[in-house]
Amino acid sequence: MSIRGLKKKQPKTFKVKIITVDAEMEFSCEMKWKGKDLFDLVCRALGLRETWFFGLQYTIKGMCTWLKMDKKVLDQEIPKEDPVSFHFLAKFYPEKVEEELLQEITQHLFFLQVKKQILDEEIYCSPEATVLLASYAVQAKYGDYDPNFHEPGFLAHDELLPKRVLRQYQLTAEMWEEKITAWYAEHRGIARDEAEMNYLKIAQDLEMYGVNYFPIAQIKNHTDLLLGVDAKGIHIYSINNRFSPNKSFEWSAIRNISYSEKELTIKPLDKKAEVFKFFSSQLKVNKLIFQLCIGNHDLFMRRRKVDSIEIQQMKAQAREEKARKKMENQRLAREKQLREEAERAKEELERRLFQLEDEARQANEALLRSQEAAELLAEKAQIAEEEAKLLAQNAAEAEQERQRLEITALKTKEEKRLMEQKMREAELIAVKLVKESDRRAKEAEHLKQDLHEAREAERKAKQKLLDITRLNYPHMAKYPQYSPTETRDANFDKGSIKLDLKDIDLKRLSFEIEKERLDYLEKSRKFEDRLKELKSEIHALKLEEKQSGLYS
Repeated sequence: MSIRGLKKKQPKTFKVKIITVDAEMEFSCEMKWKGKDLFDLVCRALGLRETWFFGLQYTIKGMCTWLKMDKKVLDQEIPKEDPVSFHFLAKFYPEKVEEELLQEITQHLFFLQVKKQILDEEIYCSPEATVLLASYAVQAKYGDYDPNFHEPGFLAHDELLPKRVLRQYQLTAEMWEEKITAWYAEHRGIARDEAEMNYLKIAQDLEMYGVNYFPIAQIKNHTDLLLGVDAKGIHIYSINNRFSPNKSFEWSAIRNISYSEKELTIKPLDKKAEVFKFFSSQLKVNKLIFQLCIGNHDLFMRRRKVDSIEIQQMKAQAREEKARKKMENQRLAREKQLREEAERAKEELERRLFQLEDEARQANEALLRSQEAAELLAEKAQIAEEEAKLLAQNAAEAEQERQRLEITALKTKEEKRLMEQKMREAELIAVKLVKESDRRAKEAEHLKQDLHEAREAERKAKQKLLDITRLNYPHMAKYPQYSPTETRDANFDKGSIKLDLKDIDLKRLSFEIEKERLDYLEKSRKFEDRLKELKSEIHALKLEEKQSGLYS
């Protein structure tokens, strides 16, 4: 067979674009395919087995219509475009999401669609409930809340609340994020599928959840009404109230539904009850209402029958998958808890190590300061000793000057006057020298006491440093071999011997200083006594001069 013959036998196709809530896909659809063939192809691509909830929707002349499964795709009134666009959406809603949604992909698609309907305000939700639903949506997207990772502003690009709620309350984006995060932090440990299921369980209790609304008019009194079709039955609403129906027909209470052109009739199971007749603006609307009624009624009856083998298998697989995920989540939670405990223990050890290092550093600094203080005090003591020697030398010079003045005082009257003046100055200087000597002696005594206290502080700092070293390195005591620590200890012992020798020298010097100070004080007292004697002698000389003047 030639290649040209093979090409002729290939079926003709046209392009189709399938739009889900969060993705887009393109397929090649054969010309002869029915709607079910294209629908099954999309379900296989998504890995979806619970196909009875979904359908392919398209828009023609401003009206949303569902693709019929039993008719060819091209025979239906689809848009004339390339590629032809269809929206893969949930057509029918479960009564109880937790019991009927078995596959995770089914649950995820419902979650995305219901979330979009709430944000687009197709389903009314109170502000408090929207914040709670937003927190579950954040948990499903970001996982557990971590304040170190989820910093303020991490929800800035996420659409989580309806615009009606944002307009109703004058709150900033930061305030809304704070409210959502407060709930989000409470959902710690909830997996993504569990968070999505919690979202749907809250949403299914909303009045407008899963209801398809159509404008109608009652034939009896030509009143404009709204007809709603959902999983539980048919509801009649007033035109301005979509929350509370004026009248409801449950699927179990409906005997027959029929339509002819624009007129649609609902016959209750109770033959005595009034037949409800209404008409819509278009025949297509009646067909769409009738199609939704048949599908919801079939599912309503199916839920109340024994599950088929396929459903039983799917439920068993779902239970096994949930049990497996639960065990996996528990294992991950335990591992996470152990990891957090290990991190906390590590942080505590690091904090303790840092504290010990800080204490060791402070002890070293205290030791250095005490050593510097000891050196400074030793230097001051040496300076005080030199000053005391200098003062003693100055006192000796003053004594010599006084003796010289005493000798020269007998020469002339002028010389006597000068001698008396110098004697008074020498007396003042001697008194000052005595006082200064006493002050220097006391200062030397204080310096010796400060030196003793500084060396005591140095000894205590060294002892504290040794204690901290033994606490940080307890294993060093097990190995008596040569180490840098022993070298430092040896050096420390040598230093202690040197310090002891210095202490002995210092005591000897202090004793000598004290002895010289006492000698100096004794000499000063003798010097003062001698000055007094000189004064009395000078006074006696003056008296003699006056008497000799009188005699002359």
